[in-house]
Amino acid sequence: MIRPTPRFALWMGAGLVAALVPAAWGGQTWWVWWVFIVSLVVVGVVDGLRLARVRQLELEVSSPTTLGMGSTAPLEVDIAVPSSQRPTRIDMLFDMNDLIAPVAGAALDVPAGGAGRHVFPLRPVRRGTGQVRTLWLRWRGPLGLVERLWVVGLDRSIAIQPNIAAVRAFALRFFGASRNSAGIKAERFLGDGSEFESLRKYVPGLDTRSIDWRASARHTRLLSRHFRAERNHQVIVAIDSGHQMGEALEGTPRLDHAINSGLLLSYLCLRTGDRVGLYDFAARPGKYLAPQNGLAAFTRISQASAAIEYGTDETNFTLGMLDLSARLRRRSLIIVFTHFTDSITARLMLDNMSRLSRRHVVLFVDLADPALEQFELDVPRRLTDVGRAVVAGDLRRDRREVHDRMRRDGIHVLGARPRQLDMDLVNRYLDIKRRELV
Repeated sequence: MIRPTPRFALWMGAGLVAALVPAAWGGQTWWVWWVFIVSLVVVGVVDGLRLARVRQLELEVSSPTTLGMGSTAPLEVDIAVPSSQRPTRIDMLFDMNDLIAPVAGAALDVPAGGAGRHVFPLRPVRRGTGQVRTLWLRWRGPLGLVERLWVVGLDRSIAIQPNIAAVRAFALRFFGASRNSAGIKAERFLGDGSEFESLRKYVPGLDTRSIDWRASARHTRLLSRHFRAERNHQVIVAIDSGHQMGEALEGTPRLDHAINSGLLLSYLCLRTGDRVGLYDFAARPGKYLAPQNGLAAFTRISQASAAIEYGTDETNFTLGMLDLSARLRRRSLIIVFTHFTDSITARLMLDNMSRLSRRHVVLFVDLADPALEQFELDVPRRLTDVGRAVVAGDLRRDRREVHDRMRRDGIHVLGARPRQLDMDLVNRYLDIKRRELV
């Protein structure tokens, strides 16, 4: 589609002003206005004829097939105008659905007879099926009086899933490095676990309580038992999918922060020999995946976590925790990802967490909102800034009070920022495993 540009409209407006001149001069110069208008139309037609045609453009759009929450992926646009005799500037704008963050428009300068490329960063907002629907292209003639608009229907579907790529990167970094692998092996042979590993010759300096007197009598020399950290623990990743978990932190919903970190921890647990299960709850109990071992279980866990939907109702902690407790027959490490607003609404949650911690080891994970901390630190310039800082301070104080109450009840608490959650969670899990608390 060819249409006039704002520059053409500006010149046309100037011609209308010039039309007042014949009236001021007694109508003797009316032909000046007609000459101007005809000349402008002729120049516009010539400018339109020199526009690059649609069939002269070679367009290629490369889009990813999957997107991980919390990550970005490139959307590449390649445009070539091989028959063009002059450089062409092409404006581009994409139309997408609301599962992908809006992408700002961009201009691509294509040299004469050459090609150009522009890369747009795609960032997912929520899990689901993202749509890259339409690409709008616009370029102008040499004089800028006429422009051509080309609407390209793409209809590209992008599966937005939990960030498995981050788990792969963590696995390569954590298990691929020799020092990390050595650390994991050393944990098995430290001798401070509770699972019997082997017998070895007793030497001065070892704990005398580890001496196996019966084996020593058989072999006529002192032998001591060697222990390793117990394996085959049962770990449950419990994720709250209520409406409060839909709040975005640093561009990603709390729910997806929890899913990404839960997947990373699940992979680590499976690699270290533990059994991992998945449970989600909101207004009523959701999906439950029984604890399994082996890396093959990670695929089932990732598929189940990708199917967790964003809730719109208030979370029922009583129903959710009672259902989970009824499903578990052995002592487990339960990692609960959830969120609360203030100490008043958290009372029911506290009661159920305390009841659950009597039989199991509970790790409560609550993401800190960096915006609240910034509101307190910012220098107030208006009265509304003071009110915002006071509310942020009250919310943070309530959060600390709830965390302190949980610690007194024997619940392990982890409050971390989104960027620090992964490593803090891994370190806390390794600490619980090292201390043989499960």
